[in-house]
Amino acid sequence: MPVSKEIVHNILKAIPARIRGPGGAVAVLSDGALVDQRVWGYADFNRRIPMTDDTLIPICSISKQMLCGLVADLEKNPTPKLAEKGDVKTQFEEKLKEILPELAKTGELKIDHLCNNRSGIRDYWAISLLWGAKPEDPYSIAEHNEKVLKTIKSTHFTPGMEYSYCNTNFNIVARVVEATTGESLSDLLNARIFGPAGMKTAQLGADTAKLPPPCVGYEGDEDRGYIPAENRIEWAGDAGIIASLGDMISYESFLDRSLFDPTSWYRAIFKPTSFTDGVPSIYSQGLGHSQYGSVSGIGHGGALRGFRLYRAHVPEERLSVVAMFNHEADAATLVEGIIQTTLALQKPPPPTLVDASPAWPGIYLDDGTQLAVTIKDGKKGQIVVNYANYAEPVNLTDPGRGESRAMVAVVDGDNLRIHRLKENRTLNAKRLKIGDTPVDNSVFTGDFYSEEIGSTFHCVDQGGLMFGTFEGFLGHSPAQFMRYLGGDVWALANPRGMDAKPPGDWTLVFHRDEKGDVTGVTIGCWLARKIEFVKK
Repeated sequence: MPVSKEIVHNILKAIPARIRGPGGAVAVLSDGALVDQRVWGYADFNRRIPMTDDTLIPICSISKQMLCGLVADLEKNPTPKLAEKGDVKTQFEEKLKEILPELAKTGELKIDHLCNNRSGIRDYWAISLLWGAKPEDPYSIAEHNEKVLKTIKSTHFTPGMEYSYCNTNFNIVARVVEATTGESLSDLLNARIFGPAGMKTAQLGADTAKLPPPCVGYEGDEDRGYIPAENRIEWAGDAGIIASLGDMISYESFLDRSLFDPTSWYRAIFKPTSFTDGVPSIYSQGLGHSQYGSVSGIGHGGALRGFRLYRAHVPEERLSVVAMFNHEADAATLVEGIIQTTLALQKPPPPTLVDASPAWPGIYLDDGTQLAVTIKDGKKGQIVVNYANYAEPVNLTDPGRGESRAMVAVVDGDNLRIHRLKENRTLNAKRLKIGDTPVDNSVFTGDFYSEEIGSTFHCVDQGGLMFGTFEGFLGHSPAQFMRYLGGDVWALANPRGMDAKPPGDWTLVFHRDEKGDVTGVTIGCWLARKIEFVKK
């Protein structure tokens, strides 16, 4: 429905002073037409080149939905070469089996599982640390990708049953598409996505070290200063598309038109789907499904060190919002706020403030994922859960129970139970306790090897401070801080990585034999769980 241009103008006018950073670009569309846009700051601080609506910016993971749209379009409108060989989806499934022969043995994995982030495959950018990568190291599709694919021999859950964000999924889908069609991803996107959408300058720019000038991405903040982010990874499928604000305005207008076209690829992918057990999922085909007050939204974010983006579409109101930053501000929260204010959505009433049980705070270990869960007291009436490398406030409904849009949590003494709604998983965790005597670091030191992923983990006591380092086909990783959590469980810090957002803390669960000697360690994070290492 039409929105107030004055309201939108006033919202956008206030953003630059509120979200201070090198540069940004925001647009709001209603009924497929531009209502207003705001562009500010610099594309390049050092050279003082202003940001414009023509400045090309990597849209990162927003690329995923365009890849899924491409898959849907090829299935609906196959090339003559594909049509000659029969059903296109069947061809994609057969190629997937060729690329992942180990996973093909069960017959459970399907292309849709990858497009819906329900494959159970582990995230390759997370595991890059375990392969020895430094954040600024290069990653080459030609040199490294085949090695990554050969390490995929298992999943960390049964395909179709759960959700876990995974860039590897879309990397694989892109390789399946290229191998099946015999065409490059770039050519296919140009012909089937960018061209029809009128995205005149959008392109696939896989190499993040060669982004088209003048835009530079910045790490840091106003207090510490901004430093140009050095990115050297190649990606094509999970990300890789570069576009201007003008391109994204054309894209949003195209999606709005596509809602009324039953043959469009957007109509084919924008509806929510369900897990294998019938439970509805809020992520499908490279699109996240959200609630903004009383209305439903569809969108996705994008991130690379130095860049943050978000786009959202509210179909029932025909409203679209795009935010693009060349720094690391929270684009998703900004877009949500613009939608709520533009549509005058009522915020939910404040929860009844319940005092938290003193049993909540602590660090717990989930048995199924072998991951640590940290619970802290939040503001009155809340606890804060950290499981997937971000703090999630949960409102308490009674002292020992809390609910949010993402989870239901219950604490009972030393036992923690969390139903993660988005992931379709229930965590059953027990509190980790630290003994009265100092931990003996020497018990855990040594070298450990994972045959599945080809990684060596070195656990080192450096003068009383524990560090972990890794070696693999990507090199020798930096030393990473470790900290003791209790029992035989440690955390290993990973605050920066090749991609954004990095894993944060890895959980390390050491194993002992009947003599009490350490024989191995299970290493995992939310993006890549339960990787087994054996002590050498």
